[in-house]
Amino acid sequence: MSGHLYGIGVGPGDPELLTIKAAKVLGRVDLILAASSTKNDDSLALDIARPHLKPDARIIRLGFPMSRNEDTLQSAWEENARLVLNELEQGHDAAFLTLGDPLLYSTFAYLLRTLRSLAPEQAVTIIPGITSFQAVAAATETVLAESAQNLLILPGIRDAGELRKSLEGADNAVILKAYSNFSAIREELRTFPTPTHCVFASRMGMKEQFITRSLDEAPDNPTYLSLMLLTKNESLNQG
Repeated sequence: MSGHLYGIGVGPGDPELLTIKAAKVLGRVDLILAASSTKNDDSLALDIARPHLKPDARIIRLGFPMSRNEDTLQSAWEENARLVLNELEQGHDAAFLTLGDPLLYSTFAYLLRTLRSLAPEQAVTIIPGITSFQAVAAATETVLAESAQNLLILPGIRDAGELRKSLEGADNAVILKAYSNFSAIREELRTFPTPTHCVFASRMGMKEQFITRSLDEAPDNPTYLSLMLLTKNESLNQG
């Protein structure tokens, strides 16, 4: 009998923010799948989940290239999907770990799509996780949306001008991956015609956590794990 695949969101950084369901699954599966860059074996998701793993759990690191080349990416997805299927076909239950939520800007989404094309009947359970922007909102008492307001989620890797156009139609917004274009994004926000309150945060839930409500205090070259909350209403907590 084929094993069961679990896609597990481990949250933004604090191991205590995993859901009870995620912790229970991680406490019993024998195989852990951890995505990492092909340049190294580092897996932040694995570090976060480690307190919840079985002591003898087997760990396989799946290498994914940091590339935008479609052929390179497709090849990596197929190679990793076949590796995962091979383990599942041997009857091993496996948990794929991903930061935040498995279906929001996550490597798991690409793996799942490829897996479904290769084995449509494979049993998969997705366990949602707390996102980084939810954690930042909670830490700063920032209301993400209320009444008839909308909330827009954007990737910071888009062109700053395109981001500005998108933000013009939003009441409140989240900019994830606010790192490579941060300087340009910051300049666009400084000239934004509508008063917008900003929270910048990086490495949420980790010992290097940094949060500021001032664009001037944000680093010029933020880390990959950086985001911004943009709202029309000020944070309740102004400390």
